[in-house]
Amino acid sequence: MSDLQRRPFGTHGEVHRITPADAGWRYVGFALHRLRTGDRVNDVTGDREVMLVMVEGKAAMQAAGQDWGVLGDRMDVFDKTPPHCLYVPNGQDWAVQAVTDCTIAVCSAPGHGGHPARRIGPDGIALTPRGRGTNTRHVNNIAMETEDTCDSLLVTEVFTPAGHWSSYPSHRHDEDDFPRITYLEETYYHRLNPADGWAVQRVYTDDGSLDQVMAVRDHDVVLVPRGHHPAARPMGSSCIT
Repeated sequence: MSDLQRRPFGTHGEVHRITPADAGWRYVGFALHRLRTGDRVNDVTGDREVMLVMVEGKAAMQAAGQDWGVLGDRMDVFDKTPPHCLYVPNGQDWAVQAVTDCTIAVCSAPGHGGHPARRIGPDGIALTPRGRGTNTRHVNNIAMETEDTCDSLLVTEVFTPAGHWSSYPSHRHDEDDFPRITYLEETYYHRLNPADGWAVQRVYTDDGSLDQVMAVRDHDVVLVPRGHHPAARPMGSSCIT
């Protein structure tokens, strides 16, 4: 299996933990918790900012000295409704207790204290089409650079219909030459419908020094350290990344 493809290391509790050191890059981290009703998770942000994304289910959240109540009303990610999220800046702690079975993504990057803790979504997040023809996909923009939402993080959900491509036409984010190219490290967390389906993602550079094609399963994560990174879903299977 490709070193860019990460399979979950279980079905309950923390099933992914990707750190910059583990990924071999500088900035981005990703963790995933699949919790049962009553389960509790807590952590500290340290020198990083964090976006807690309620992928599915409901959970009570406390962070940065505040009680944020119960977040989440999307019980199936493929409902495509906007998610409830909580932004937690660096230097804070957070705690989550599952009110229902739930899946929570923890996206992280270096924090600089530029933004306060706050709820993000579902209000203000709209499912937006992108691309044309079989390149059409639908995006929930959670945290984008144009909205001054975070210090470093960019967070989106991308719903790709069956038989369509995402991140296509191929593009890359491995140079810091804005606006021509922006430098990003990316984690793609894949969800498939049906869950026993599969999708394909290729990560490659123009000079061929990196060229990997991966058959991804439900709950897999693909790392994109550099290069182009298109993904495709066969007919009969749709995907969120």
